[in-house]
Order: sequence, then structure tokens, then C-alpha cells
Amino acid sequence: MIKPALASASAVLVAGATVLATYDLGHVSRHMMLHIASMNVVAPLLAAWAIAYGPARDIRVSWLWIATLVQIMLLWTWHAPAVHAIIVRSPAVGLALHGVLLLAAVFFWFTLLTTSAARWQAIAALLLTGKLACLLAALLIFAPRSLYESAGHLVHAAEHLPAFRALDDQHMAGLLMITACPLSYLVAALIITVQLIGRPQTSAAILPHRRLLAGR
Repeated sequence: MIKPALASASAVLVAGATVLATYDLGHVSRHMMLHIASMNVVAPLLAAWAIAYGPARDIRVSWLWIATLVQIMLLWTWHAPAVHAIIVRSPAVGLALHGVLLLAAVFFWFTLLTTSAARWQAIAALLLTGKLACLLAALLIFAPRSLYESAGHLVHAAEHLPAFRALDDQHMAGLLMITACPLSYLVAALIITVQLIGRPQTSAAILPHRRLLAGR
């Protein structure tokens, strides 16, 4: 049950460690790494820990879709220029919003891993989340100007940072996100798909054995 979360977190962790050891990140890209670490490493690991050591639960599919929509809305809201300006001016607000985003991600992974009925919907939720996250990443990558410059991006270092450097930082943040999407959500979806495909094979292997025992 927890294999999709463990594989997803491991893939993102290895890729993130490689990036940190290779590149010098700026303001926006550092924030993006923090989001990726919390949503795609810490959140799935916390959800897996809660499932492994907590009581067995079977969450309804409707909760999975609620968690999916909440996480997507919070992710897009966080990266809106107006919201980013508030976060830059008030670190306390930024910390609170980051905590809310982490809780939403834990809620998403927990419902994803504990939904047993209509398991294929977990794959759909992962693909939807990955697609919309990649869309946000594409906006950051292909934007011709810095989206956060007018919203207070790098307020304390604006005089020392040229405009093209801020744009490069934004592009790097988008590249980090568009890399983390397939490593996280698609890896988890692939493992769940393999698990679903393997179920009929297991049933087919057990059925002849039961008939043999009944014949005896």
C-alpha cells in the first residue's frame, strides 16, 4: 500500500540532492525546492508512516478528489504574484501558508494510499495533479519576464540583482517543478498501475489451486 509513496519520495530526494550539489539556486528556485521537498518528499513519507503505524482505514473516493482539488488550488494560489508579494513582506504569513500546503499534501497522499475502492481513480488523481503542476511549471519556464519582480520578488536585493538573473531564477524554479512532477506523481501512478495489473494474475493463480483442493 505504501510502496507508491516510498518510491515517489525516493526518486524526488535523489534528484533534489543532485540539483543542490550542482546548481546555485536563487530566491524563487530555493522556495520551489522547499515546496518540492515538503509536498513530494516529506508529505508522502509522513502519510506512509501514518498508514504503517496507525489503524487500518479505508477512505472514500470522494475524499481523494477533495484532497486533490485542495492541494492544486493551494499550489496555484501560493505562486500567484499577489500572494507571493504578501509572503515576501510577511515571513510569518509565508510560514503559515507553507504549513497549510504541507498539510494539504499529507492529506492528499494519505487519501491516495488508503482508497481501496475504485483504485483506478488514484491513478487519475495523480495524473491530474501532475498535469496541472507541470502547467504551472511551464508558465514559469516560458514566461518572457519575471512574474514576481513587480510583486516584491527579491525585495531586499533588487538593487544588486539584474533583471535577467531574476528571470533565470524563475526559469530554474519552473524546471525544478517540471522535473519533480513525473518523478513524483507519475512514478506513484506507474506503481499503482502495476499493482492493479498484478491482482488478476494472483487471482488466476489461486483459482486452479482451490479447484484442485475441492476435487480431492
